[in-house]
Amino acid sequence: MRALEPLLLLGVLALFVLSLVIGPADVPPGESLAALFSDEYGPMTLVMREIRLPRALLAIAIGAGLGMAGAAMQGYLRNPLAEPGLIGVSGSAALGAVVAIHTGLAASSALALPFSALAGALAGVGLIMLLAGPRGGSLTLILAGIAISALAGALTSLVLNLSPNPFAASEIVFWMMGSLADRSMLHLWLALPFVLVGAVLLAWTARGLSALTLGEDAAETMGISLSRLRIVLVLGTAAIVGGGTAVAGAIGFVGLVVPHILRPLVGGDPARLLWSSALGGALMLQLADIAVRVILPERDLKLGVVTALVGAPLFLHLIYKTRRELG
Repeated sequence: MRALEPLLLLGVLALFVLSLVIGPADVPPGESLAALFSDEYGPMTLVMREIRLPRALLAIAIGAGLGMAGAAMQGYLRNPLAEPGLIGVSGSAALGAVVAIHTGLAASSALALPFSALAGALAGVGLIMLLAGPRGGSLTLILAGIAISALAGALTSLVLNLSPNPFAASEIVFWMMGSLADRSMLHLWLALPFVLVGAVLLAWTARGLSALTLGEDAAETMGISLSRLRIVLVLGTAAIVGGGTAVAGAIGFVGLVVPHILRPLVGGDPARLLWSSALGGALMLQLADIAVRVILPERDLKLGVVTALVGAPLFLHLIYKTRRELG
């Protein structure tokens, strides 16, 4: 389907505009958009530039990064059930943020929490590279990721168990559900460099992922260094997941659902799927964020909850489909 990418891009742009005009303030769409470009810095201009615009841009950046990372992971592991969180970076980033909330560091500065999450992500990457080793294969990478995720999950549970008061515990739980509410341009400028660097690294893997469809031996014969490919893949995925988790919390299933839906439409080409999944991920996360504001707006529905409600049934379908194919 040659028109897939243009259609996805049009969808992303349309949802971007829709995201800018949807909110609790009962203001007509035209007036909202006019306020965004107004020279008079009134209340509506403040809302558009400082609340809605960074939220919409973050949804595009994080969604695109997660979709691209999911396509890269599934291409490298040649498994449609793979997703970016498999390498454990999201769990370690969440642990860093949870520690910041627990210790009170997050209350000292607006950027203390995202920086702590990034520190956790960097620690997770270091552990992955240490456990997997320079010559470890895909199975070693998966096992290392599972081990790090389990350790980060256990430590996060320990922090919750030791929370000094129920308010700190509820703040931790709500943050881990994922959200783009109340994010500013500072959060965008913090996450965007990591997402862009990660996207560049994953784009470099396109040729290697295409070669891997013929098998590891054939890929090495074509001059692909599997160890270098794995390192670049891990670093690119970690940059995207770490940067996204640092500012938006844990948002799952985007990297699992989007590549699976789009794969038949690109003919199974891993290189093309990277860019299609980036657009599809931006589309899905924008839809989820709009749904958060439309469905129960007074109850602060969390973004990660919505993506999980969409992704979990599809994940079960994937498991059932895989079992039937193996049977």
